[in-house]
Amino acid sequence: MTNGRFLYHEDAYLREAPGRVTAHTPEGGVIVDPPLFYPKGGGQPGDSGWIEWDGKSMPVATAVKAEDRLASVLVPSEPMGLPPVGAHVLQVLDWDRRHRHMRVHTALHLLSVIIALPVTGGQIAAQGGRLDFLMPEPPTDREGIEDALNALVDRDLEVSEGWIAEEELDARPELVKTMSVKPPRGMGKVRLVRIGNGTEQIDLQPCGGTHVARTGEIGTLTLGKIENKGKQNRRVNISLS
Repeated sequence: MTNGRFLYHEDAYLREAPGRVTAHTPEGGVIVDPPLFYPKGGGQPGDSGWIEWDGKSMPVATAVKAEDRLASVLVPSEPMGLPPVGAHVLQVLDWDRRHRHMRVHTALHLLSVIIALPVTGGQIAAQGGRLDFLMPEPPTDREGIEDALNALVDRDLEVSEGWIAEEELDARPELVKTMSVKPPRGMGKVRLVRIGNGTEQIDLQPCGGTHVARTGEIGTLTLGKIENKGKQNRRVNISLS
């Protein structure tokens, strides 16, 4: 259980932060409060890095959600002695990997703008990502999609967040683009990620992931394979340059 703070939401650019070990899991994981490491979810991998305490360190292979979904469980890269409950630690991210996830995740939001079809799945990696669309026929203008993506990157639009009450989200189902991944619930409100502001706004959708502050930070994008994933589905891959 955390104190209600999620550092990866408060500041996605925070690379290290102090915390205190509040629990161990039966599987050998460590829960640190407040959590800096983003836990795997919504197609985004969990963060990696390490924690330090009393001259010792523990490499972190990934982070996953605790059973109550309110904390990040840090999974050690190898079996080792864990910091004791109550220990004060320094959490340190593998920043390059986190930042790539932020760039790719934001780029996939742009892809969902360019291809305005229901999303049936998605995955993020350090080099690129993909979205699966409810798309009976593959797109014919590959170059046009890639150009449109990079045009949105070049506009250097602001990426910001807000919150919406669960009841209001129920009344606005058009905000939810994903058919397979539902917005996290149970807190009474749902986080929204907005790209652009005012008349420049191009996207607004529920999302719990980490994102860059402006689209220009994504860099040049390359459109990859467009794969047939069933009668009604097409998988569209993109990669960072």
